[in-house]
Amino acid sequence: MASPTTLKDHFRETRLFTSRAIIALLLSIGLMLLLLVRLFDLEVLQYAKYSVLSDQNRVHIRAVPPTRGLIYDRNGVLLAENLPSFQLELTRERISDLDATIDDLRQIIDITDEDIERFKKRLQRTQRHKSVPLRTRLSDVEVARLAVNQHRFPGVDTVAQLYRHYPYAGRGVHALGYVGRISEQELQRIDATNYEGTDFIGKTGVEKFYEDLLHGEVGVEQVETNAQGRTLRILDRTSPVPGLNLYLSLDIEMQRIAEDAFGDNNGALVAIDPTDGSVLALVSMPTFDPNLFVGGIDSKTYRTLQDSPDQPMFNRALRGRYPPGSTIKPFIGLAGLEYGLIDPNINTYCQGWYMLDGDERKYRDWKKIGHGPVDLSQAIVESCDVYFYDLALTLGIDRISAFLEPFGFSDLTGIDTSGELAGLVPSRQWKRQSKHQPWYPGETLITGIGQGFFLTTPLGLAEATATLSRYGNQLRPRLVAATEDPDSREIVGLPAVPNVAVPVHNKANWDYIIRAMTRVVHSSHGTARRISRGAKFKIAGKTGTAQVFGIKQDEKYVAEDISKKLRDHALFVGFAPVDDPRIAVAVIVENGGSGGAVAAPIARKVMDYYLNRVLSTETPPHKEAGS
Repeated sequence: MASPTTLKDHFRETRLFTSRAIIALLLSIGLMLLLLVRLFDLEVLQYAKYSVLSDQNRVHIRAVPPTRGLIYDRNGVLLAENLPSFQLELTRERISDLDATIDDLRQIIDITDEDIERFKKRLQRTQRHKSVPLRTRLSDVEVARLAVNQHRFPGVDTVAQLYRHYPYAGRGVHALGYVGRISEQELQRIDATNYEGTDFIGKTGVEKFYEDLLHGEVGVEQVETNAQGRTLRILDRTSPVPGLNLYLSLDIEMQRIAEDAFGDNNGALVAIDPTDGSVLALVSMPTFDPNLFVGGIDSKTYRTLQDSPDQPMFNRALRGRYPPGSTIKPFIGLAGLEYGLIDPNINTYCQGWYMLDGDERKYRDWKKIGHGPVDLSQAIVESCDVYFYDLALTLGIDRISAFLEPFGFSDLTGIDTSGELAGLVPSRQWKRQSKHQPWYPGETLITGIGQGFFLTTPLGLAEATATLSRYGNQLRPRLVAATEDPDSREIVGLPAVPNVAVPVHNKANWDYIIRAMTRVVHSSHGTARRISRGAKFKIAGKTGTAQVFGIKQDEKYVAEDISKKLRDHALFVGFAPVDDPRIAVAVIVENGGSGGAVAAPIARKVMDYYLNRVLSTETPPHKEAGS
């Protein structure tokens, strides 16, 4: 039996199709409207925003570090330069596996654990899109190896940089200073924007003190890059402003002569031109090579420097505090004359020791048998301790400390370099505040010969000597003589800066002390007479010996019987020519013993060079530098 035939409802099907087609059309129209609205939003309303984002995908802003200023000596000899070199930089944002990349790089070039540790520390404080140096000062061979394998390392770049270099190595390092990597503490106090792209900053010396002038101002450039981050072209650039060049008052040849004169001895020397305060030589022995610090010193080498018993990194000239010993006697003598408490022609008898009333202690003279009757001039010439014990007691500690204060023995000189310490002229008030003890008469005696609590730096002693040579006219010591704009080549000399003048108004008192100091060098009994031989100019000076440890009443000091580290320090101060002082020098030789035999000859070599070879042809530093 046949099944019934199902008839189609064409009308119903047509209506269903039509309704579905309308719905699909409406949906399509709706989606197109949404798309158009979104396109309008993107292309019109948010055009500026997405245009910037698009540019950021291909255009990058990067800093252009300025060129650090150069440093020259007074004769235009280059002391600090910038040499081209390459460093390996990694950009974290473009590297998928940082540790694996570093391991692969170690197969190609030498990368130490310290390099990696330093890199990861810097990585923590650097944004992901910025590069961080992993290795500096790549050799030519290493640069070639990296270039061949460049395709293997996206996000790894070999970048050209200028590195600080000191061609004279340790010569004058304690004056010049050095640069090193910027530390986290330094990042907190500097303008981070101005140091963008800069790895180094002045750490000590002139490099630190004049950091703002030497550094310059950072530049900016817009660069277009491809998908791999490679630079295609520079779109815009604001050039950096290079740092100023500096011309020091130092003479590097004079510095060499002074440093070599110390031989194997430790110590310090400061030479100043009294006419303008220029520091001609600043020596601290031993020295060290500042180039070790520029690229990051390794821990082993740094520990060797730090742990050395000779302390090469310690700036003795500015931070070494020593008893001035007998070099202070001309100043004590001047105080006695100025206060009118002594007649310079009246003798004091020296029997080899001095005693206070009611005290059984004997304060010894360096000459066991004594000097006999001596006046002030002879006491300076032969360095009679007994005379100055008596004079110090007559003056009293209050007058001594008040008189010496204007010479700057207990103040900072204000020299234009970093790290200076002040000396110490003791007083009743100082001892009461620091020691919580009263002042005793015996302490006044030893203060009068530059011992006890009395401390000074070689710089402070040189500054006081220069002031004495100029009859109290005190000028601030300075290391930088002029600055130079590297673009315009314009050189600007820096003027002398006066310090507080010493209030000694009787010129005859100055004359008397200077004549006595001249006899120290040029008389037959002077303690520095050996340096007068063959001199073409008159020298005024004073020797000194500073005890490292005390000697008991019944003991005798025999240098050969004790360790060298416990022997007396040797000192000398002087200036020349006497009638027109152009150089004042202070020398201390640690554990050197005799000031006349050890320290004074060093000063003579420096004076010979400067007065015999320099002054005859000298022009002002800024003129010489610009020639």
